Amino acid sequence: MKVTIRRFERTDIPKKVEWINNPENNKYLHYDIPICVEKTEKWFDSHIGDNSRFDAIIEADGIPVGTIGLLSIDKTNNKAEYYIAMGETSYKGKGIAKEASRLILEYAFDTLDLNRVYLHTEYDNIAAQKLFERVGFTKEGLIRQDLLSHGKYVDRYVYGCLKEEWNVE
Repeated sequence: MKVTIRRFERTDIPKKVEWINNPENNKYLHYDIPICVEKTEKWFDSHIGDNSRFDAIIEADGIPVGTIGLLSIDKTNNKAEYYIAMGETSYKGKGIAKEASRLILEYAFDTLDLNRVYLHTEYDNIAAQKLFERVGFTKEGLIRQDLLSHGKYVDRYVYGCLKEEWNVE
């Protein structure tokens, strides 16, 4: 299966809305569920030309299956925050997220010339933690009661990946 990432486009909005509203996908997402197409279109329009983020679609053999990207791209400190959400549930567990993560890190370190990519993930999101560690992220610490999510405070780990440590093999 050929995995690619491409820039998120307006035509991707209905799929993103479908994916995020799917209860199988949104347990660890921090959106005001349900989201709608109109609000997502406004979000999209408000970020046109925004160089502080890179939003992309993950494709498997040309089929859109999820989203991935970089937020808070900080060229002063050469860092950004990574995110990923697999949307098509039948494509989960097939190595697509791993390859897409490798591609976004390659873009971050080689194209954007960033030094650090970081992320936050819930304490109990074990599957995501395994993915992050497989692609080169290091667990750096625990932030206690970091977010109020679904009516309760959740602890989150912070992970980081440095350019000098990534893909060293």
